[in-house]
Amino acid sequence: MELETRMNTAYIRFYEELNDFLPAGKRKKTITYNFYGSVGVKDIIEAHGIPHSEVDLVLVNSESVPFDCKIKNNDYISVYPIFETLDISGVTLLRSKPLKENKFIVDVNLGKLVKYLRLLGFDTKYSRKYDDNELALISKDEERILLTRDRTLLKRKIIERGYFVRSEIPQLQIKEVVSRFNLKNYFAPFTYCTLCNGKLSSAAKEEILTEGKVPERIYKSTDEFFRCSECRHIYWKGSHYDKMRVFIRNLIKGES
Repeated sequence: MELETRMNTAYIRFYEELNDFLPAGKRKKTITYNFYGSVGVKDIIEAHGIPHSEVDLVLVNSESVPFDCKIKNNDYISVYPIFETLDISGVTLLRSKPLKENKFIVDVNLGKLVKYLRLLGFDTKYSRKYDDNELALISKDEERILLTRDRTLLKRKIIERGYFVRSEIPQLQIKEVVSRFNLKNYFAPFTYCTLCNGKLSSAAKEEILTEGKVPERIYKSTDEFFRCSECRHIYWKGSHYDKMRVFIRNLIKGES
């Protein structure tokens, strides 16, 4: 009984952008955490308001541990965010395997971000009909990174890859996601339909004429067309394409 009622103390520090979730007085410093009995490291992390899906490496007394590791009195815990530019597969035990590709599923509260991601060539699922359960299941089953501004959603146990988007402004959100997941070398414009996420492929100009899906002036001045495999929407490289090229160039340079 004495062991169950004795107060234990652990020391925890969060690194880099994980500090965004902490109150100003606890950022970038070692935090004292008092607890009774047995407690898992995941519980301690989320007790500080940080979704486990934002974490990629946990060290307890300098040793890598899984989320279910039980913390003991006087343990020192170091918590690091997801490393997208550094391979730590040899030390981290938090995820079963790395992602094969950058695929996303986006919560309803980030609808405008979806178009930017698809525009840049990233497979991005989105529907206003998805509830939290569906978002979590799709993220897990299809190995998609869940983007949301709902911290509670990211704390669901089955979510392995998720990110809390800090900004409320779409143009800044896409810059944030590109930077966070190091996407600059993976841009592939005219790959996905911005309307439905279907794959785009070249469409013969002769077919476009008979379908009558573009204005006559566009047909006469354009030689290259693309069609969505799902909704059949037609795309071409018009003035919006030049604006997109400038937008992408600025993203790569890190400019607004």
